[in-house]
Amino acid sequence: MERRWLITGCSSGLGRSLAAAAAAAGDYVLATARKPAALSELVDAHPGRVTTAALDIRDPAQCEAAVAAAVDRLGGLDVLVNNAGSGLFGAVEEISDDELRDQLETLVVGPWRLARLVLPVMRSQRTGHIVNVSSLAGRMAFPGLASYVAGKYALEGMSQALAAEAAPLGVRVTVLEPGGFATGYGSALAEAAARVPAYAPVTGPMFAALRGMAGDASLGRPEDFAQQVLRVVAAEHGPVRIPVGADAFAYLDAAEQAARAELAEARTFGPDGF
Repeated sequence: MERRWLITGCSSGLGRSLAAAAAAAGDYVLATARKPAALSELVDAHPGRVTTAALDIRDPAQCEAAVAAAVDRLGGLDVLVNNAGSGLFGAVEEISDDELRDQLETLVVGPWRLARLVLPVMRSQRTGHIVNVSSLAGRMAFPGLASYVAGKYALEGMSQALAAEAAPLGVRVTVLEPGGFATGYGSALAEAAARVPAYAPVTGPMFAALRGMAGDASLGRPEDFAQQVLRVVAAEHGPVRIPVGADAFAYLDAAEQAARAELAEARTFGPDGF
């Protein structure tokens, strides 16, 4: 079965690898990026299988144009992958309103908008799959990543609600939660403009660890992520949330244990709370 994909954030990393893998598997892909010229090698490597469009997911007009292009050029749309993202480092007190809005526009509003735009197409087909790329930060918090964590938590909440709403209409929803992958995320991480020295002892080690990811040979390969996505999309059914990567399950097991411990502690206050 040949599938028709719209994938955001394909200039590098996970999105680029996924676009290449889908095309190599015989599918058709509209690969998007803010600067489509960065996708020329991808198009050349998969002639007739990959086409491109400019897309900044914060731009409503570009979102509408990308979906229209996918439907027009591919004859429909089977899979939307909301992969494009960005990261902002800063404690809650350090993040300004404008910085927070920009982060949430990228992590929540843009993916929500694209889902809303593709749903009429998928509903009319009575089939389709929306794949939202989240993170371990969609289930556990990290100091200094407050705005990123907030965005990924929101994306996962939206996805769980959408999964229940869209299933009777033939549309499947999956949230992928990657662990550590060699995507250059740490080096591309932006910093809040206003830093408060009091938080440095808490957030500093986290920031250093993220920056150090660039040279970490133990990180997963984007190509392996891509193959996992192909397996998820090819399956007839599956859970809404799926961890991806060698370290993902270990981290989320620890997060689940911490959540159970917190719930047990909360019970000590009695059924009526405080």
